[in-house]
Amino acid sequence: MEDFKGEIKVEKKAEGERLDIFMSNFFADFTRSHIKNLIERGEILLNGKVVKAGYILKEGQVIQYEIEKPKSISLEPQDIDFEIVYQDSDLLVINKPQGLVVHPCASTKDNTLVNALIYRIKDLSGINGQLRPGIVHRLDKNTSGLMLVAKNDFAHVALAKQIKDKTCSRKYLALCEGVFTKDSDTITTFIERSKNDRKKMAVSNKGKLAISEYRVVERFTNATLVEFSLKTGRTHQIRVHCKMLGHSIIGDSEYGKADKNLKGQLLHSYYISFIHPRSNKRMEFEIALPQYFKNYMQKLKKID
Repeated sequence: MEDFKGEIKVEKKAEGERLDIFMSNFFADFTRSHIKNLIERGEILLNGKVVKAGYILKEGQVIQYEIEKPKSISLEPQDIDFEIVYQDSDLLVINKPQGLVVHPCASTKDNTLVNALIYRIKDLSGINGQLRPGIVHRLDKNTSGLMLVAKNDFAHVALAKQIKDKTCSRKYLALCEGVFTKDSDTITTFIERSKNDRKKMAVSNKGKLAISEYRVVERFTNATLVEFSLKTGRTHQIRVHCKMLGHSIIGDSEYGKADKNLKGQLLHSYYISFIHPRSNKRMEFEIALPQYFKNYMQKLKKID
């Protein structure tokens, strides 16, 4: 694709179609999620205005696009350590270490989980393009724990659908600042990109619905170990909700404060459950907290 600037007049046959689906068909090399991001960033306009990705098109409307040509990134296999918890011909369940970015981006071109995967795994799904082979869902750089990786497109589609339909269950453990008063609760908000810092997310009165359930696992004199279950999967959702509660995750320099004894937030994806795309059997995996997480907690005083 050479031309990244132009206009498209909506014809009669396209009337009633969603904007993001229409543009996904037009730019065949882009995923639908990437198209949505371009629409949200204003790189794809309708009659000169920013509209929602799901806007229904009408005949005669004009779509304008001005998209920065993506920079070429060469993926090199790299011998980076990570744990394979389970593997078969369709998928992997891995334990992502803290500090490892999942896939290459503008700020991180190598030393990612993808570089590690292509070093160790021969076949990976190609649905998410050449920069994200096998990647069904993400974890933040400084969040550790269980992740699903697809080895083929059949498995990728099935697993992605389960994540979208919430039939794939994921649970996290977070060590938060302060003492939670409630034993459990459900947090329901809207989340959108922060107006003050575009790299961060923020609770808002609009944006995307974000629902997190939590229960207290253990209380300390100045911290709480909390289990989170997500009903939606928004960017930085747990971290943003913890900040809103006034209990930022310990070590989270973006939504709380850094800790000189930690490299990042104490947030760990410890449990995942899903239906295997080939056998249709439910599979469950649980993994222990990383040692640095345990070491930090051992220095805290428990509350009876």
